[in-house]
Amino acid sequence: MLFSGNRSTIDTIRTAPPPSPLAPVDLTDTAQVHLVMDTAARIGDLLLSAGTGNTDAKAQVKAVTSAYGLYGCHVDITLNTITIYSPSTDSTTPISTFRVVHALNSDFSRLTEVDRLIRSIVNGATELELTRKILTDIETSPPPYRIRWATLAWGGFAGAVALMLGGEPLVALIATITSIIIMATNVWLASKSLPLFFQNLTGGIIATIPAALTFSFARALDHYLSPSLVIASCIVAMLAGLTLVQALQDGVTGAPVTSSARFFETVLMTGGIISGIAMGLMLTSRLGITLPPIDTSSTQGTFGGAAVQILGGVGAAMFFAIASFCERRALVVATFTALVAYSLYRFLQVQLGTGDVTAAGITATFVGLAGGLLSRRYLIPPQITAIVGITPLLPGLALYRGMYSMLTDQFVVGISNLGIALATATALAAGVVLGEWVARRLRRPRILYRYNDLRRPPARRSRGRRPGGSVTPPMHWSVLRQRRGGTPWLPDPRRSHQRQRDRESAQDGSGS
Repeated sequence: MLFSGNRSTIDTIRTAPPPSPLAPVDLTDTAQVHLVMDTAARIGDLLLSAGTGNTDAKAQVKAVTSAYGLYGCHVDITLNTITIYSPSTDSTTPISTFRVVHALNSDFSRLTEVDRLIRSIVNGATELELTRKILTDIETSPPPYRIRWATLAWGGFAGAVALMLGGEPLVALIATITSIIIMATNVWLASKSLPLFFQNLTGGIIATIPAALTFSFARALDHYLSPSLVIASCIVAMLAGLTLVQALQDGVTGAPVTSSARFFETVLMTGGIISGIAMGLMLTSRLGITLPPIDTSSTQGTFGGAAVQILGGVGAAMFFAIASFCERRALVVATFTALVAYSLYRFLQVQLGTGDVTAAGITATFVGLAGGLLSRRYLIPPQITAIVGITPLLPGLALYRGMYSMLTDQFVVGISNLGIALATATALAAGVVLGEWVARRLRRPRILYRYNDLRRPPARRSRGRRPGGSVTPPMHWSVLRQRRGGTPWLPDPRRSHQRQRDRESAQDGSGS
């Protein structure tokens, strides 16, 4: 699994040189060149709308243009805009294409289909006309199941988060029902083109009212029901879009403009949720229901042990994948990765006494490494496994506590929680990037070179088998590229003799 087998599309693109076009277009025809660039921009649109990072989307867009023979294109992606520029040559004129990504949502089914299409394009198996037909089918195809099932999955996500936070089953049930109402309302408001800020504002109001009513009813029965856990679970469900982690991941990978815009968007959307909660608290107080002050230093219950909380975290990851229209095979792989990752996170916290930020960084590195290897083995985009694997570790709750503390004049607690949220998100983003980088080095693909119109892997003649029966491994392509003369895939005997003489002279000098 580590050193052979399949490899992901993005890793093939990043580690291999530009392939020779197997389905090239007529570069002297301006219409054909424009169709290639428009197709690449549409693919980038689907990648960005599904949550792909800036750098990975740019690399895949350039791979698509190169697969059709259009080398040297400049690709620029800034938040939700894609610009592709083809410089002029002796026989062509410069052409540019601009596209705006309108919808930003996590649709893993489309991401999987686009990943398969890019793999087919790079391998030369799909011509341009067929590619455009497939893109149209992907763009117009409905989700694999109805929106109502995704809404129910968001409710299950909130209930699992309530168990992960230590809430009792009744709290999880109330959080589930409340989140279903919130998501159904937001789907209806989105169909009316209401901006996302006001959708979050409405969600914050709805999250407060059921918590207040159930708290008042339970108090009449001499039973304490924590409204903070209900509200916090609903807030985490609304903040599960991974915008903060994606923003910092773009900054780590070299896209500071996109990172800054996404970070500001996260702060603004969180402010809408907190404003809705404040309006909900004001409304409940007018109705004669007074909620206890929300503990902004810690929102953690005492129900269940580590096993229940781990199951809650894994359930949250699974329901998030279902709500994002994840395919069955990707769902199983991502959920298994989340199970191992969250178990490792709790082990680092409880058994080794590691801090929250350090444990999150180590766990995210494991998710990027192990999840990346599993994704390459089962031919699913590594992004799906990475996003689902770190879902139980998201700092949405700390971000909510920080902004709520700032609004209630608790500036020290607010700054502290905001710092924890920022540090946790940075550790998650950096850990995932580092883990995927290590996975890419472990699964380095075989790179082919052209010689006499044939494409073959670089190799060297074996001087005999090693102990245990293993054959001398092939020489790295960068060494072969530096050679001048001799057969490209065989070692130069003159240089071998020269290295032998150099070693003998070095030994004589050291002996003297």
